[in-house]
Amino acid sequence: MDKLKLTPEERWNYLDKLAAKVVTLKPRRLSLKDAIGDLTIRPLTGIPIALGILFSVWMFFSTFAGFFTDGFMVPLFDEHYLPWIQNTFPKEPSWLYALLVGTPGADNCFEAFGVLTTGLFVPFGVVLWAIIALYLSIALLEDIGYLPRLAVLVDNILHKIGLHGFAIVPTILSFGCNIPGVTAARILETKKERFMMMTILAIFIPCGAQLGIMEETIAEEYGNWLMFAIIGYLLFGYFVVGWVLNKILPGRSPEILIDIPPYQRPTWKNLTMKTWIRVKSFLVHAVPFVILGSLLVNILYIVGIENGNLTLVSFEESDKSIMGRLSIALEPVLAGWFGVPKETILPLVTAFLRKDLAVAQLSAIPMSMYQLFTSVVLISIYFPCIATFAMLWKELGFKGLLKSIIILIISAFTFGGLLHGLWMLMGVA
Repeated sequence: MDKLKLTPEERWNYLDKLAAKVVTLKPRRLSLKDAIGDLTIRPLTGIPIALGILFSVWMFFSTFAGFFTDGFMVPLFDEHYLPWIQNTFPKEPSWLYALLVGTPGADNCFEAFGVLTTGLFVPFGVVLWAIIALYLSIALLEDIGYLPRLAVLVDNILHKIGLHGFAIVPTILSFGCNIPGVTAARILETKKERFMMMTILAIFIPCGAQLGIMEETIAEEYGNWLMFAIIGYLLFGYFVVGWVLNKILPGRSPEILIDIPPYQRPTWKNLTMKTWIRVKSFLVHAVPFVILGSLLVNILYIVGIENGNLTLVSFEESDKSIMGRLSIALEPVLAGWFGVPKETILPLVTAFLRKDLAVAQLSAIPMSMYQLFTSVVLISIYFPCIATFAMLWKELGFKGLLKSIIILIISAFTFGGLLHGLWMLMGVA
């Protein structure tokens, strides 16, 4: 028999018969770890367990981040640091005051939008604690051996969009930061899978920094249900765009081959080392972009163009600034297609540098709950932050990056416009 002419199913049957002749199986006694391992890998029991684990991670994330942010950092920044820095600078507003301190008379660092106020409060007062909680949770799941089982559990679902179970690893990492998520997509076997994974991660998965700000603003005002609804809509886009890309992109999606290690007790040394390495990456690569974002946004607010020349504008004449003119120019698109205020242009510009800072800026814009929902979705699927943008360029090359940008623009207009249409049908737009 010519084994090369057999179908894949016939080859597996042949291998099973061959193995039966040479392999002797002896009954083995299942340990507690083996029993738990079987329960976490079977869909009937594994899916409820996975949902329970993810919910536990979320509860730890929100409790840990809230405890440090609200309990320590908010009082430190708003009651001590902000009054000190406002008194340190001249009382009369100036361009230097606008850049470094932000809005005159602001009573909290979150809405001041200065380099030395919001630029420091967002990364160190809010985001850092959310990042630590998420990365500590991921390190724990890695160390005990749960992530490989989760990969097997979701393999059938992800195969529907042309990926295999390993894709869950970069997806989970991206909820901490998109940069390690994009890097982890290298483990996927084919060029098609890697392109799909990196693209939908950059578009639809909000990073831990963004989630931390959403927890601080959206969840605090409207409750966790609105935040979960936003994440659910983004995951809906994740699967829809993945399914479409799988249909139109050439290439194959091979089956998953994975070695599942036994469950083991985590070690504190491993947990702290993994968490610190990832948090250090955030501090080195992300924090400078938060500060740069604050600086750029303030420059766009105090600089105007008159007769082809750059001029400084006062706070009262912000409509004449570059940001003010951008808002006016893009109002037909923002208000007409997406149904959001023209002021949303500010967070959209900021989002290219840091999406967490952009979501923070949304909290200062008067809008309805439905407009806020759409605005946060737009921030999420808008251009990835510049650090992720650079990583995509490195991994995909210029042509691959250009394809991702085209998919991103189509996705933003499709899913943002879809939300506006839904609110209009509901009569709440």
